[in-house]
Amino acid sequence: MKKVLVTCPPMLGMFEEFVEPAKSLGIELVAAKTTQVLSEKELMELLPAYDGWIIGDDPATKQVFEAGVKGQLKAAVKWGIGVDNVDFAACKELDIPIINTPNMFGGEVADVGMALLLGLARQTHFIDREIRNNFSWPKPAGMSISGKKVGVVGFGDIGESLIKRLGGFDVDVTVYDPGVEGNKGYEYVTRVDFPNGVEQLDFLVFTCSLNKHNYHMLNANVLSKLKQGVMIVNVARGPLIDEAALIDALQRGHVAAAGLDVFEVEPLPKDSPLRNMSQCIFGSHNGSNTKEGVRRATFKALKHIADFLSTK
Repeated sequence: MKKVLVTCPPMLGMFEEFVEPAKSLGIELVAAKTTQVLSEKELMELLPAYDGWIIGDDPATKQVFEAGVKGQLKAAVKWGIGVDNVDFAACKELDIPIINTPNMFGGEVADVGMALLLGLARQTHFIDREIRNNFSWPKPAGMSISGKKVGVVGFGDIGESLIKRLGGFDVDVTVYDPGVEGNKGYEYVTRVDFPNGVEQLDFLVFTCSLNKHNYHMLNANVLSKLKQGVMIVNVARGPLIDEAALIDALQRGHVAAAGLDVFEVEPLPKDSPLRNMSQCIFGSHNGSNTKEGVRRATFKALKHIADFLSTK
């Protein structure tokens, strides 16, 4: 029986459901004690005792893999689509087979993106907090969605799923993605290069993967081009946005509000100024976490890791 360490929080949340199916594949799953990520030091101490690793958003660096292969580590799978935390070049150099599980929950993450966008527009989060915490009965004037302009950064699985959902809201959508051509048949979609046209947007939504080319793509310069009162949504990766610049724009009121499921540092630090911004909605990097989506991605990950280990 091959021992596989699991550090992916959504999978850990339903861990017991996967123990027996894994055994049928010759795998003994071991749950790491984590709520978001383990440190490099923790991983370097743990990994040598395992044959395989199902990775969450942990720092899967070269030195972590080097420590692992000095022990038993033979293969790994990155659970989910994002791979910016994984050194694939190091895996190739160390002869560690590795793969991710893309196109598993574009719809699930898009649902959260829509929920954040609608919540910001109608201030449902603010109303809920005031009723619960201050025993008040607020009636803020919201923003109608119909007729608005929405920018979507990323036209992959998540981005296209979001655009499908936006199709029912009578909006104009501008899509930014240099890696995808055309509008995929969506008549209400316009394609331009980022950040062209951002000054016209009422909402700007991030759904793309993170890479060396788009780190801090939403920075102080781009934020200055956005119209007064724009709203920002990020269900992708925190470092796509220069958080300090966004905080400044929020404090000045240039950006009216933000819906963030992801941050530059996770969990969100206790001293982050964002915590004092009641106009914003925050998540816990949990967009993909539905029972159906977790099962879908986990069974794919288990098959991959079992196939890798069967040849090692």
